[in-house]
Amino acid sequence: MRRPSFLARQAGRPAGWIGRLLLGVMARETAAFNAEVLDALAPQDGERVLEIGFGHGRTLADAAARTPGARFAGVDVSEAAARVATKRCRALIAEHRLELQTGDSAALPWEPASFDAAYSVHTMYFWPDAAAQLAEIRRVLRAGARFVLGFRERSDAAEAAFPAPTYRFYSTDETNALLAGAGFGDVDIRDGVSGPGLRIAVARARAG
Repeated sequence: MRRPSFLARQAGRPAGWIGRLLLGVMARETAAFNAEVLDALAPQDGERVLEIGFGHGRTLADAAARTPGARFAGVDVSEAAARVATKRCRALIAEHRLELQTGDSAALPWEPASFDAAYSVHTMYFWPDAAAQLAEIRRVLRAGARFVLGFRERSDAAEAAFPAPTYRFYSTDETNALLAGAGFGDVDIRDGVSGPGLRIAVARARAG
């Protein structure tokens, strides 16, 4: 079933009461895939980890629970998402284990090489310039840092269900090329098991 355009726009940037409701729905619908992405990322104690597009904040909370000795940060363009995630993660914020920022992740508010790992799930469809976005993520990662990208691969079914121009899907080959062009190496794109068409790209930030 094709998602209505106004809901598609809300998925990219939740706002108002509809956005808050949708964040709750997305938290339930994407929980299994988010867990797969965290399994692939495997955050370690002592690391600083970034989420691009934290949305409801549940994945950050789960990551912090898995790895008590790590510190986390996240950025999201949606003010509604920031309010929901801040409420959910208030204890982590109070403990100075989590920093949340509201803003465009095409211009991240951190210095180069600030993070040991980063991940993003179901966000690349909404990026106006995926190449520039990935290069900016690479900028804030130290050399050798892990980056995990969870996405739905381009297919007739995906494009029929999720309308353009809000959504833009990429093939596995296109995603591989985008990551390589942005400064990532050792790219491995594997199938997700929690739904059809889901893919998990695991890469390392190249030196230089």
